[in-house]
Amino acid sequence: MKKITVLLFMLWLFAGCSTNTLNTLTPTTTPAQKNQQLQKANILNNKGVNAYQEGNYHAAINYYQQSLGIKEKVLGTEDLNTATGYNNIGLLYKKTGDYKKALAYISKALQIRKKSLGTVDSRTAESYNNLGTLYAEMGDTKKATVLTQQTIKIKEEIIRKEKIDTAISYNNLAILQEELGNYRQALVNHKKALDINKNIFGEEHEVTQNNYHNIALLYFALHDYAQAKAYSQHIVKEGDNINLKPINVISR
Repeated sequence: MKKITVLLFMLWLFAGCSTNTLNTLTPTTTPAQKNQQLQKANILNNKGVNAYQEGNYHAAINYYQQSLGIKEKVLGTEDLNTATGYNNIGLLYKKTGDYKKALAYISKALQIRKKSLGTVDSRTAESYNNLGTLYAEMGDTKKATVLTQQTIKIKEEIIRKEKIDTAISYNNLAILQEELGNYRQALVNHKKALDINKNIFGEEHEVTQNNYHNIALLYFALHDYAQAKAYSQHIVKEGDNINLKPINVISR
């Protein structure tokens, strides 16, 4: 577990700053000059990583402070790359036992991430987690518990959102397969979408109802009237039931 924690920490340390979101440094600063300064910030960032790996935490903090100073001037104090810098320095101060500074920097990173990304984002969850572990080390178990619960809540919401997106993808794939005439495979993917949406939204939600509707129509097109009727019976909205009686042609 310790190795995993260190690895996750190192991944954040290696995160450099992007050169795509550049704010104005001065009225006369050119994009090329901004890029040059950000490259310098990245070099300092990497030196900080090397110092951290060597166990020289104070030198690492110094390099990170220099890198952060450039980011603040070029990108601004509300940029997500700057927030990564705040986060990394905070973690280093936590490593050295300077909890007051660690709290200030990690909290600042959290505020930027919440403002820019909202609460349903892995980076926001990461900041809540960092604060939670920091308060735990400081002996404030109550605050650590609240922050850890918030971390879990965000991660659960992220998983929920990913499941919804997955269901949408299954549904889209099914529609494409219908257009190709591959109805059996389309049914498989419509049902995958249905299973996800039932668990998330429930039986009577519009999204789930559309899944039932699509599956019933496909079974009807395949002349599988028993299955078509079975799925149609889940459609609860008035007027949405499908007439699934086959047409009987009487020969004279």
